[in-house]
Amino acid sequence: MAAHGYEGGRLNLPFVGICTFGKYPYVEDWNAIQADVAVLGAPFDFGAQWRSGARMGPRAIREASTLFAFGHAGAYDHEDDVTYLDPAKTTIVDIGDADIIHTDTLQSHANIEHGVRQILKSGALPVVLGGDHSVNIPCINAFDDQDPIHVVQVDAHLDFVDERHGVRYGHGNPMRRAAEKTYVTGLTQIGIRNVSSTAREGYQDARAMGSDILSVRQLRKLGIGGVLDQIPKDRRYYLTIDIDAFDPSIAAGTGTPSHGGFLYNEVLELIDGLARRGDIVGVDLVEVAPDYDQSGSTSILAAQILLNTIGRILHHREPT
Repeated sequence: MAAHGYEGGRLNLPFVGICTFGKYPYVEDWNAIQADVAVLGAPFDFGAQWRSGARMGPRAIREASTLFAFGHAGAYDHEDDVTYLDPAKTTIVDIGDADIIHTDTLQSHANIEHGVRQILKSGALPVVLGGDHSVNIPCINAFDDQDPIHVVQVDAHLDFVDERHGVRYGHGNPMRRAAEKTYVTGLTQIGIRNVSSTAREGYQDARAMGSDILSVRQLRKLGIGGVLDQIPKDRRYYLTIDIDAFDPSIAAGTGTPSHGGFLYNEVLELIDGLARRGDIVGVDLVEVAPDYDQSGSTSILAAQILLNTIGRILHHREPT
């Protein structure tokens, strides 16, 4: 029997080896990214207002992602009759983490922005693992020399605070900072509910600045198709997913859990429809704080939704 145990090379099973995202190749040199998708960690949580811990999110998501990393034949979906993440068609790399400097928000954000810019410069799709939701601010900043984008946020909280106690770059501010950009043509904010991080004035400001706001109950009333119909078609979308958009029953590992949230298939169907409706050109997933979920289920959920998101983005980009 061959020592490697597999005719195509080492088995490299999920519980073996180094925990890059999906066990995809690690690229250390950010000037040498050659891929369809590049994953960047942003282990920053100084923007959190209450429970910290999302700095450990990227590491936990990477480890959880190895559960799905059998790697030899992609991911066949019998419902769609599609093999997503086909290694013959898809190149995904993990470029590691942006440098985070403890207590220095601006420089840490600048380092995240630099990583996203390097990914965009290479022509790859940036997928950023947070970190708290403030890491979206440098991600959006990095698109200032790109074609315009429409931001789609899946979240329990509006995150549209302009300034609180002098803070403008915390995890309650990112959608306000995005709406201020001339190259952000609008926002669709989905899942917003309950006692929130933004006062009534913030909702009024968000709508005045071009945002469409939908709760979980409103999405369920409209249906996925109805919600998609409200999102401008044939645009370049930036997708930002806060794990607290999901119900705490399946996503307990987050700093600000909010009951009444989404279930997995609702968000997957929404993202699949969005990828059909236009081109998703950037993704971040934030607020996984693994220490609050000893089962690891939240991190697995994050990895699973990201892998399925990447698969569907690339599949729907293929010519029909």
